[in-house]
Amino acid sequence: MEKEKELIVALVGRTNVGKSTLFNRLTEKNQALVSNIENTTRDSNVGLVEWSGTSFSLVDTAGVIDIKYLLSGKKMTKKLMKINAIDTKTQKQVGDFFKKANLIVFLVDSQTGILPADKEIATFLKSNKIFGSKTLLAVNKVDNFKHRADAAEFNKLGLGEPVLISSATGSGTGDLLDLIIKKIKAKKTKVKEEEVLPKVNVCIFGKPNVGKSSLLNAILGYERVIVSDVPHTTREPQNTEIVYKDRIINLIDTAGISKHGHKSKGLESHSIARSMMSMRKSDIILLMLDINSEITHQDASLISEIVDSGKSFIILANKWDLIEERDTKKFTDYIYGKLPFVMWAPLLFISALSGEKVNKIFDLILNIADARSLRLSDSQLDHFLSRIVKIHKPSRGKGVKHPHIYELTQTYINPPKFELRVGHADELHFSYVRFVENRLREKYGFTGTPIHIKISKTKKIHGVSDAGPNRKTTL
Repeated sequence: MEKEKELIVALVGRTNVGKSTLFNRLTEKNQALVSNIENTTRDSNVGLVEWSGTSFSLVDTAGVIDIKYLLSGKKMTKKLMKINAIDTKTQKQVGDFFKKANLIVFLVDSQTGILPADKEIATFLKSNKIFGSKTLLAVNKVDNFKHRADAAEFNKLGLGEPVLISSATGSGTGDLLDLIIKKIKAKKTKVKEEEVLPKVNVCIFGKPNVGKSSLLNAILGYERVIVSDVPHTTREPQNTEIVYKDRIINLIDTAGISKHGHKSKGLESHSIARSMMSMRKSDIILLMLDINSEITHQDASLISEIVDSGKSFIILANKWDLIEERDTKKFTDYIYGKLPFVMWAPLLFISALSGEKVNKIFDLILNIADARSLRLSDSQLDHFLSRIVKIHKPSRGKGVKHPHIYELTQTYINPPKFELRVGHADELHFSYVRFVENRLREKYGFTGTPIHIKISKTKKIHGVSDAGPNRKTTL
């Protein structure tokens, strides 16, 4: 069945008119980063809006700086590109969404009135039949009757009757959505239950400047997020869904995590907090390392947080193209030597810049997603346990007698958790728990996924150990 083309609505306007606040209001999520600092939004946030049985993608774009450059196709001067490289890329991205959008919502601010930048944008839109025909004017920050009266001046922009709204309170946003639906003339569609594809949430995670945004761009084949060598260019988690082998992979590019950022105040610490939240909501983490830099205590701390949260992950050694002598064994030994507690995590040497081995990430993601959901039956675990105790008797933690393991059960999936039940007086050595974990991986895979094994003891009732076959597997 042919897939219906995605409907896109772009929020555009000069800086600080409330686009991000309106985006959060319409998507009903606190996704976009909001502040009073100009140019807070660098990347374009994309969210899903559903209204009156119709859905569309809403794009929160960065503030328009130069509308003529944005849509004329002219190249910026080398001097300007050198001085303001990030803004150059930002404006190019906004221009791309201008062209892709089915409808442009041009947002202005009632409390500041018409500014020269508003006039410049309106003049350009009116002069272009394509853009002018798909533009809807919305006047924001109309919070009281006085503001409604002041908003009348925006008729002078010549873009039709403006819609008066307050993104902060929600006033008028329903009318705005009604007009959006009417303008894009979207047909009501119903998705059958069997057509809903399973989703895997994947978070791209790491320190600043390790190439997270470059990886996302390499995966998607276009510049979805702004890439630069300035730390913390990505301030907000960026969600992008792709379909691969009939599965939805939701990719989240996050702000870089740094020790300095944790201690700082303002936008940087706020964006890092969002990144940590995205990590906790994800199933799989793509942990990016710069192969040209040494693994630090900070890297180990990041991985420790991932393991403690029960997340699966892949280690991506990025910037492999900059290595002259590509000795994979040497670098593999180095990485796992520094991080011996995660030798179960797959390691890929990639170049996000050139795209080298990036395509291998998708299959690994799906393999790990399946491993997280793997459920082993009681009979499988009984057979597994009887085999491994013959290979290696349970090691005692203390005392002279070898512990007796009565059963091994799986108690959870996503991530997999197990329980080893021993005698009430037995002490099992931690090394044997690690032995069981390694044999589970050897037998059943559990690629890139942490395994938690809990030790429980039988109850002693009237001097007799209760070690009956009372097994339960709760998943």
